[in-house]
Amino acid sequence: MALNPSRSAVCRALRQCSRLAPSTTKTTTSSSCSSSSPSSAARQMSTESPARTTENVAQTEHRPRWSYTPEKLKGPGFSINIVKDPKRTIWHVNEDPAKVDAMYNRLLGQNGDKMLPDEIKWLAITHKSFDYGRRGFNTRLAYFGRTILSFETTRNILVSPAPAEIPPMEDLREPFQHPALSNVDKLMTRQPMNIVTKEKLAKLAIDVGLAEVTRWKPKMPENLEGSGLTVVLNTSVLAILGAISLQHGAEVAQRVVRDKILRRLAQ
Repeated sequence: MALNPSRSAVCRALRQCSRLAPSTTKTTTSSSCSSSSPSSAARQMSTESPARTTENVAQTEHRPRWSYTPEKLKGPGFSINIVKDPKRTIWHVNEDPAKVDAMYNRLLGQNGDKMLPDEIKWLAITHKSFDYGRRGFNTRLAYFGRTILSFETTRNILVSPAPAEIPPMEDLREPFQHPALSNVDKLMTRQPMNIVTKEKLAKLAIDVGLAEVTRWKPKMPENLEGSGLTVVLNTSVLAILGAISLQHGAEVAQRVVRDKILRRLAQ
């Protein structure tokens, strides 16, 4: 009997539930309104932070990207590096765009400063030692530029006149001859590394004023050669070639290598 209630008891229970339903709905509605008020207040308070962020962004929008360190990349204000000689921490780099444009004109010729956008012009001459790499650096551009320079130098050797004498094979065997391979023997006497050396490329960079505008931080400001000036200048020259190739294509980059790099190194 306990598991089978009568029909009248069930009807009474349903009537009681129908009477309690409106009051329960009101209570639920009031509780939902009261619970929504803190969230709306929280939403109102949260809108203040984006407003301040927008103001900070607006203050830095007029500055070019190369001229400052992003705020989110700055550290707590101190360094864990122990400097033995505080004088070595003092090093000033060029911040004048006119000097950079003049260097590009000397290296690439007339209107050379217009071949690359402003941000790329500064990126190509920024070494990874400058500002801990927080403003970008030219390592990847230099890797691409090195490939272009090596390829064009090799092709320049193949199309140049053959040397007077080509060393014969030691075992006096008769090599395979084919018109398509006739120029390959020229690589037996000259290699790209013999034409384009680090010293020659660094001297070219100094002649056009690249050493004065390259942004880097030498380990020993009193000894730039010992700090790697030659390698840094080579990286900047190669990065400029890589940037030109990405901006204008391989044909323009190859012409720049032939006319502005190899021709000067041959003098």
